[in-house]
Amino acid sequence: MTKDYKTERRKARDAILEATLPHMVFDGWTRESLAAGAIDAGFEAADAERFFTGGMRDVAEHFSDWTDRAMMTRLRKKNMDELKIRERIATAVRTRIEIFASYREAIRGLVGFLGLPPNAAVGVKATYNAVDAMWRAAGDRSADFSFYTKRATLAAVYSSTLLFWLADKSENFEETWGFLDRRIENVMQIPKIRIKLEKTLRNVPNPFCGIREGLSRVAERVRRPAP
Repeated sequence: MTKDYKTERRKARDAILEATLPHMVFDGWTRESLAAGAIDAGFEAADAERFFTGGMRDVAEHFSDWTDRAMMTRLRKKNMDELKIRERIATAVRTRIEIFASYREAIRGLVGFLGLPPNAAVGVKATYNAVDAMWRAAGDRSADFSFYTKRATLAAVYSSTLLFWLADKSENFEETWGFLDRRIENVMQIPKIRIKLEKTLRNVPNPFCGIREGLSRVAERVRRPAP
């Protein structure tokens, strides 16, 4: 598969996805929405299956990738280096949620869709990729155990803030941003959490000494893009 083909295919998938999102307000995360989106994007309804061979789980995974790319594009335009670490994280989370603002009902449907057992793995991968991108945008270059604790903590912050946002009726979502600022306090506790976890791991019996390597392999599989 050539680079040009991959680029054109991604553009087509992006176009179909963007045209599908408005239909999800009425038809949810369904093949009907996807087919309607394909037509609106200038394709045939059958092309929806050709570009998203994995069905709606494939659409959900691509939506996560599409959002990650949009978030990183916006963050590159901000002076992240001039911000404190907590401000960088808050900016990243807020930027991602602001991208969702035009598709709030579609996001609500996505949360329900990913909550179904058959789709749980897609949700885990999407969340991992999102928080990994946020930390990278914030300048994180860690390679030790803190790599995992940072992402696990931020996943909780991001997920809880997203759910709060879905129910927020305040003007300009001010209550959500206040909630986010309070949750960021959890992120600032990461060094203490890391120290406790590392002390615990040092006392784990030998048969489990490979836990870090195991976590590394799992993270690498999750981070690896789908073929």
